[in-house]
Amino acid sequence: MTSRQTKPSENSRFEGSRTSALPLTPSEDRQWATMAHFGAILGCVPSAIVFAVFRDRGPFTAQESKEAFNFTFPLTILAIVFNVLMILPVIGWLFAVLAVALWVYMTVSGALAAIQANKGRPYRYRINLRLMK
Repeated sequence: MTSRQTKPSENSRFEGSRTSALPLTPSEDRQWATMAHFGAILGCVPSAIVFAVFRDRGPFTAQESKEAFNFTFPLTILAIVFNVLMILPVIGWLFAVLAVALWVYMTVSGALAAIQANKGRPYRYRINLRLMK
């Protein structure tokens, strides 16, 4: 053995970490589902992160983060398009108004869904493309 490699001792204080994360408790499951919906204020990124990290740990979180992502993804793309079109002369102001209105709609809808998810009730958006199954 080289000087950098050491033989693990029988009485080692440190043990390896778990290979899989523990399942979420019911309250944590509701909490992360709520965060996925509240994340609509920032677009589709928060719900995608919550889904990627917690989908295997909590069924309610997986279901609600998927629903939130399906709702926010097309609207986020549309908001990006509106923000790019704001630079157009003469009609750019119209796209600025539409971008703000879309952001308000996404934020209010996400907040309403988060309130329901926090109560433990599944939420379905009225207008939603089911892109992620």
